[in-house]
Amino acid sequence: MKQHPAYKKILSCNKEDEVFAYLISSLKETIKSFDYFVNWKKVIKNYQDVETSLNLLNTLIGKEDVEQAALKLLQEYPKVIGIVPALLAERDKKIALLTNPQNFDIKRFDFTKSMSAEDGVLFLQESGFLELLSNRNIKSIPDYFIGVEVGLDSNGRKNRSGTSMENLVEFFVKDICERNGYEYIAQATADKIKSKWGKNITVTKSSKRIDFAINTPNKLYLIETNFYGGGGSKLKSTAGEYADIYHQWTNDGHQFIWVTDGYGWKKTQRPLRDTFNTIDYIINLDMIQKGVLEELLK
Repeated sequence: MKQHPAYKKILSCNKEDEVFAYLISSLKETIKSFDYFVNWKKVIKNYQDVETSLNLLNTLIGKEDVEQAALKLLQEYPKVIGIVPALLAERDKKIALLTNPQNFDIKRFDFTKSMSAEDGVLFLQESGFLELLSNRNIKSIPDYFIGVEVGLDSNGRKNRSGTSMENLVEFFVKDICERNGYEYIAQATADKIKSKWGKNITVTKSSKRIDFAINTPNKLYLIETNFYGGGGSKLKSTAGEYADIYHQWTNDGHQFIWVTDGYGWKKTQRPLRDTFNTIDYIINLDMIQKGVLEELLK
């Protein structure tokens, strides 16, 4: 890797230390865009799917005997029970709860099928939700539900960051392949690669997906991508994992390229350097943008 002419030609780096120093110095602070925060299409779709039930529950706001009003509502409109877990920011619809710590008594609620109105009210009452309605702490259940969905969707930000990195890399991969007549597969599996190009790759799990597989006239290139905005133990384990993957795929006769970026590596340079010393190619977005990836594929 360190002696590849692309580094001297494009980056003016003549030595291994210079290449690694360039890698660290050109890391991106962020790849977040405005769509990182909330997947509004998903939030609104989830809202629209249950809008009628939400408006029915809205009639409970301010009721003095909210428990009795809820019982009557759920008896008349039993489908409303199905949205109860979502009101408490819970995606799982099969819930087991400890009701008596002394005897470890468990009560099970399955919101995927018909449930008694009494159990539905019990769940709402014991979770504290009905009290919020009775006291008017919640002014609009539809608005409240959208807020809950936004909160739940924030859990997907890590995945969106990973997807953003893949999308950025694919922007360049697609362009390089189109201009050079290469074929590529995004989210490639061993089966897809075998089927399309007749080439075998070693994977620990048959379901493993490789971010990009690029087939050139000379070699099959397998690319993994990730972005780390912050540090942590995950970076160390990732670096070790990719060193192992490198050995697997080079033994298969293929080439592995690891595209990684983010300021997290500034605080975790040692494991990255160890892997840099082991595998052939570690590059970042800046290097791709300047043309290093295209030179490596040639």
